[in-house]
Amino acid sequence: MPELPEVEALKDFLAEHLAGRRVVRVLPVAVSVLKTYDPPVTAFEGGEVTAVRRHGKLLDIAADSGLHLVVHLARAGWLQWRDRLPDGPPRPGKGPLALRAALETGEGFDLTEAGTQKRLAVYIVHDPRDVPGVARLGPDPLAADFDEDRLTALLKDERRQLKGALRDQSLIAGVGNAYSDEILHAARMSPFRLAASLTPQEAHRLYEALRGTLDEAVERSRGLAAGRLKAEKKSGLRVHGRTGEPCPVCGDTIREVSFSDSSLQYCPTCQTGGRPLADRRLSRLLK
Repeated sequence: MPELPEVEALKDFLAEHLAGRRVVRVLPVAVSVLKTYDPPVTAFEGGEVTAVRRHGKLLDIAADSGLHLVVHLARAGWLQWRDRLPDGPPRPGKGPLALRAALETGEGFDLTEAGTQKRLAVYIVHDPRDVPGVARLGPDPLAADFDEDRLTALLKDERRQLKGALRDQSLIAGVGNAYSDEILHAARMSPFRLAASLTPQEAHRLYEALRGTLDEAVERSRGLAAGRLKAEKKSGLRVHGRTGEPCPVCGDTIREVSFSDSSLQYCPTCQTGGRPLADRRLSRLLK
C-alpha cells in the first residue's frame, strides 16, 4: 500500500509533469473507481493543472476550473506514468487498469489496481474536504507545526495499542501498516504497548522515530520516477515484510503476528524485551 513517503514522491513527480498542462480526457475503465457523479468526470476535462497536493495518503490534482481530481490508491492501487499513451480508448475488462488521464501532449497516466478487492477511489470535487477520506484526516506528521507536544497530546488519552493508533488516519495522517512497523522498531517499542501509557521520555523517543523514519523514506524517494517507488520502499524497510530475516540492529530473527487481513513484523530483542508476541492465528492452529 502506498503510504505518506510514496504519495509525497508521487505528488512531486506529478507536479513536475502535470503543472501547466491541459487534461483532455479522463476515462474511467473500472466501474468501481469513480465515487462521485456531480460534477461529472467530464467536467475535469479541458482544465489546466495548477497544483498537485497530498492529503495523508491521497493525491489531489487541482485544475484552473476550480475542480479537484482526488485519488486514493488504497491497498493495491498504483499510478503509472506514460510518456505516450496508447492510441484509442482503453477497453474495459478484467485487467488492472482502472482509469486513464490524457494530456494534450499525448502523455498521461494510468491508475491500476491489482487483485480482486477493488478499493481504489477517484473523486471529482470542488473542495478536497468534500472527500470523506480527506475530511476525517488527522494532522500531517511532516507538517511544520507537528511537534513533540502535539504527538503527546494526541496519544495521552488513547487506550489503543500503538500499532493501531499510528495507523488511524483520523489521528495521524499518512502512516500505514509498513511504516508503523518501521517507526515502532526505530523507537524500540512493542506494537501492543498502550499508547496512553508512554512516559515523557518514551513519547520523545516515539516522536523522533516517527519524524526520522518518514523523513528518511521521503528523502530516499525524492526525485524517483513513479515506476521505481515501489522497489525503493521495499528496499528501505528494516522489519516490515522481513519475517525470518535477521534484525539489522541486533541480529535477532524478525517475527510476525498475523491478523485476518494484515500482519505486523517486529524484533523481539529490540522491541519486546526478547519475548515473542502471541500470534493468535498460529495459536488457533496449535489447539
